[in-house]
Amino acid sequence: MNSWPSVMLPKVSLQNQPLKLVDTFKAEVKLPSTRFFSLYVCGITPYDATHLGHAATYLAYDLINRYLTLSHTNIHYTQNITDVDDPLLERANRDDLDWRDLASSQIDLFVEDMSSLRVLPPNDFVKVTDSIELIISFIARLKEKNCVYQVGADLYFDVKPSLVELSISEEEAISIFAQRGGDPDRIGKRDPLDPLLWLGNKDGEPGWDSPFGFGRPGWHVECTAIALEYLDRESIDFVIDIQGGGEDLIFPHHFMSAALIKAVTSRNYSKFYVHTGMMGYQGEKMSKSKGNLVFVSQLLKDGVDPMVIRWALMIDHYQSYREWSSDLLVRATTEVALIRQALSKSEVYPVAGHISELIAALSNNLDTPRALSMILKWAQQSLDGENSHLLVNESGEMSRTLDALLGLAF
Repeated sequence: MNSWPSVMLPKVSLQNQPLKLVDTFKAEVKLPSTRFFSLYVCGITPYDATHLGHAATYLAYDLINRYLTLSHTNIHYTQNITDVDDPLLERANRDDLDWRDLASSQIDLFVEDMSSLRVLPPNDFVKVTDSIELIISFIARLKEKNCVYQVGADLYFDVKPSLVELSISEEEAISIFAQRGGDPDRIGKRDPLDPLLWLGNKDGEPGWDSPFGFGRPGWHVECTAIALEYLDRESIDFVIDIQGGGEDLIFPHHFMSAALIKAVTSRNYSKFYVHTGMMGYQGEKMSKSKGNLVFVSQLLKDGVDPMVIRWALMIDHYQSYREWSSDLLVRATTEVALIRQALSKSEVYPVAGHISELIAALSNNLDTPRALSMILKWAQQSLDGENSHLLVNESGEMSRTLDALLGLAF
């Protein structure tokens, strides 16, 4: 489906600074800057509005997308939408809504939020409900590899051969699996960690015809099939370059995705795994179950400048735990006002050194705290009357740089 309108990136020279990121498993890695590059980021389950945890995650990959694009890399970015899933169906039943209407309304709201925050759209914005045939085809390929078995009307994947790759104990894995959509206690499963591939229809839930019976796909196989369809180049030993998402997806979702890909293709799923830290509010991770969500749409409705929201989400590092608060919003509002005041001047403090520092900060694993600190220092120098003899007509250059690299349109 169509995503949202893109924005033109002003041309900025990155001074031959390659992007270095901290991979979840391999420590620091340097990304190539002269070839095709694929990025898959797990998308929303559209049963509620975009909260700041979502926004912070997609903003991080937006910065990666921007940096690689400005490095003249041909980046192909795919994002899925899990538009049929238990939480969506549960909310639709609770509120007496058609699940398709609920999903559509929340997807529209997500698109509006991303557009307001000036997040570059993915090349492919793919709904699971538009991908059923390719998911069924992927499961059929798994069956050909003899790694699928049936429990009642449901199909499961035999994950046992992949468990040697677990970075945590099986006991801990089972506990996390149960918390994140798994069913380790299901009678008839070969291993507690075996993930669901196809759920036989029950209780009048939505479903699709398939060789495995009428039903719907499991979570992990959806992303796997979509990534393989849209991003696989088949000429290298991994399917995609970067798998992205929040750190809560490391296990089981991305582990299971890798196991499924290996079973079908005998190749690795992703060359790099880059995960974002969680967003907290009132001392706990922001989540629907805790009822501590702060929604982008509500902030915008309350009149908060989207550039203030974007700035606030970059004050702390994308891989750290971050806490949203009214104090953070006040700080961001004040700092954005200072930057705008400096940019409104026809003559400002010389920008070349600061832009070099900004690029260096972003190239070093998206060090936005350092980048924003440098921008504030430049603004203060531009507004300091003692520097009046040093000022030059370069505010436009700084404005274009902030727009291109950080998505900050002032």
